[in-house]
This record gives sequence, C-alpha cells and structure tokens, in this order.
Amino acid sequence: MSNRHALLERIIAESQRHYAAYVLFNQAMADRLGLHPTDLQCVALLNLEKGPVSTGHIARLTGLTPGSASRLVDRLEKAGLAVREADPEDRRRSLVSLTPGMSERIGQAWETPGTAYGEVLRSYTDAELELIADYLRRATQVGLDQAERLTAGG
Repeated sequence: MSNRHALLERIIAESQRHYAAYVLFNQAMADRLGLHPTDLQCVALLNLEKGPVSTGHIARLTGLTPGSASRLVDRLEKAGLAVREADPEDRRRSLVSLTPGMSERIGQAWETPGTAYGEVLRSYTDAELELIADYLRRATQVGLDQAERLTAGG
C-alpha cells in the first residue's frame, strides 16, 4: 500500500471519528441547553446567518421538510429562542431570526468548547489553517450534495 493510499485511509477514518465525536458533542450540548439536537443545530445555523431567513431556507439548512422546519420554528419560538416576523417584501412569507440576546447565550455556551477547539487550531500555521478551512468548506459541500442525492433517492 502506498503512503498516499494509507494517508487517505487514515483521513477517512479520522473524519468518521470526528463526525461521531461531533454528534456526541452536539447531543451533550443540546442536553445541557435543554434542546433537541436538531433545534440546537438550527439555532447555531441561524446565528451564522447575516439576517432573518425564511422557513424554507431553514428547511434547506437542516435537511427538513418544509412542514418539519415550520414545526421546528414553532418550538424555537415557544422556547423564546427565535422570532418569526412577516417578510416586508412578501406578507405571505415569514422570516425567522434569533431573539435578541440569543447570540450572546450561544457564545456563552460555546466559551469552553470554543477555547478547547481554539487551542487545537492555534498549533497550526496560517498556511495550514487556510488548508483546513478549504477542506472543511469543500467537505461541507460534498456532504450537502450527497445528502441531497440520498434524499432524492439517488
């Protein structure tokens, strides 16, 4: 087996371990905050958005059906985590954003894990960080594309 082949196998195995560890971490964080893991992911993704988004956009971000995404937003509203407002450009559509102060709450919840992840990242050079960022962006797109393929029955 070539060194490259062995390295690729190692990266694939480490990626699977990373994903499994992140799923466990996400569940533990959701439990700590009293949320369902899908709700936590939605809150985290809403925190990354530059402004309010439609329920349809949330469905695309989370992989949920439009009806399930609407119920997720209902739960977030009921929990005081998100607000739904009429879209000023289309009154039939609503836009969802985090409630005021929610970004700070997320930041507080992420403080300890963020510090731990930051310590790992600080050990890399700027060039290595650029490579890691590129890999994560590209791998994320592959994951989204494959989820769409699988959902479509392909």
